[in-house]
Amino acid sequence: AVAAVAVGEDLPADYGEWFPEADPSERRRAGVLLHPTSFRGPYGIGDLGEEAFRFLDWLHASGCSVWQVLPLVPPARKPYDAGSPYSGQDANCGNTLLISLEELVKDGLLVKEELPDAIDADSVNYSIVAELKDPLIAKAAERLLQSEGDLKSQFEDFCKDPDISSWLQEAAYFAAIDDTLDTFSWYEWPEPLKNLHLAALEEIYQSKKDFIDVFVAQQFLFQRQWQKIRDYAHMKGIRIMGDMPIYVDYHSADVWANKKQFLLDRKGFPLLVSGVPPDAFSETGQLWNSPLYDWKAMENEGFSWWIRRLRRAQSLYDEFRIDHFRGFAGFWAVPAEAKVAMVGRWKVGPGKPLFDAISKALGKMNIIAEDLGVITEDVVKLRKSIGAPGMVVLQFAFGGDADNPHLPHNHESNQVVYTGTHDNDTIHSWWENLNHDEKSNVVKYLATDGENDMPWILIRAVLSSVARTAIIPMQDILCLGSSARMNTPATELGNWSWRLPSSMSFERLDKEAMKLKDMLSLYGRL
Repeated sequence: AVAAVAVGEDLPADYGEWFPEADPSERRRAGVLLHPTSFRGPYGIGDLGEEAFRFLDWLHASGCSVWQVLPLVPPARKPYDAGSPYSGQDANCGNTLLISLEELVKDGLLVKEELPDAIDADSVNYSIVAELKDPLIAKAAERLLQSEGDLKSQFEDFCKDPDISSWLQEAAYFAAIDDTLDTFSWYEWPEPLKNLHLAALEEIYQSKKDFIDVFVAQQFLFQRQWQKIRDYAHMKGIRIMGDMPIYVDYHSADVWANKKQFLLDRKGFPLLVSGVPPDAFSETGQLWNSPLYDWKAMENEGFSWWIRRLRRAQSLYDEFRIDHFRGFAGFWAVPAEAKVAMVGRWKVGPGKPLFDAISKALGKMNIIAEDLGVITEDVVKLRKSIGAPGMVVLQFAFGGDADNPHLPHNHESNQVVYTGTHDNDTIHSWWENLNHDEKSNVVKYLATDGENDMPWILIRAVLSSVARTAIIPMQDILCLGSSARMNTPATELGNWSWRLPSSMSFERLDKEAMKLKDMLSLYGRL
């Protein structure tokens, strides 16, 4: 070391080769956002089968080292919000509609002759998919329960794992009661079930034992298939970036079994609900209607509910984005009876003590903070205090002036930069609909004529950013239009259903992979 040599003395002969060592944690990288439901496949929805492995092969060939997915929780099955992984039925369970029927055949839990006829579906219709797949996945689970051998032993180990059983038992009982009573929410359940009286739960266990066992077995099958994919991703040098909604649905095991952790009245009804004030997506704000956390009660219990939830996330992902991170600093609280979100008010969130408790229990967490929207100074301070990267989105960059934080010259290395997220339109459609002033800003800033290949012009801009991580939605790589948009915020119909066109197999996307790899090489992201 230089410090060991006196001032003015000769340095060793190899001094000219004492270069600083690169920090692996600061390596530049890139990835693709593509939810598994969007894969091609014969049964109306993408799944955790062969197509997922082919995608990882393609991702590896393109030089990418990150795969970002949306939440893997069971999505909403209500007609007005079908498929939304942000209005899921459970914060910890996996989406069993993602289970591959072909993989169940390989496991000997189904026979090929039982598989349904393929359906030709360019988008996901969740009710049709559930009608097709639910009975077969249940049948496979029943056969697993009746089987002997290695797979059954793996299932028994899964059931004994305290990190699994701590949430899965609650979820299974909740689903069993819900299946029995078929009410709008648990608020309408008979008082002994509503308030988890042991005798009532024992009665449910006796009457619904088969249902509960099958429910648990299905979660094992999901976990088994997902773990295979995660192992394959690691073999290819790819990390999986997950996603976690900050809030959970009222009609869920998460609230029913943990009422004291939420702001509910004595009867169990929400006092305040979630949302955001008026924003670019809605003039009256967005009313999400999720119950809000009782942060004081949570802190008194050492934030154990959150520790359990993040421990589960660690078992699914290598890193994960927390949606609406700003809610940990200050959150928008709307009276439960309100019809619009604009009548809410800001309240103080848990702040750093929450993350200190999580860090103490789980060690270093690889969290990405979704810090879009109304971002006040306290949100920035909290994010930086825990070392979490924030987000910037190029589609938001060209309104306003040179101080716009989404413009590349304002990016920071500890950020994740996107062309757009699941809530944005595709670049192709965004450009078509952009107003004249913003179009003019894009043309000047990116030194382009704006006539051709706008998706790849923005992809290049994202990859050239100083932000360490760049994520590109698959729709932008394929230059697709608005019909490929995943979600339009503040709307209820037609979301979460996009699938890759049947003509676009990953084997036919070599040109796109090579184009992307050349750019990653140019900007130091391989």
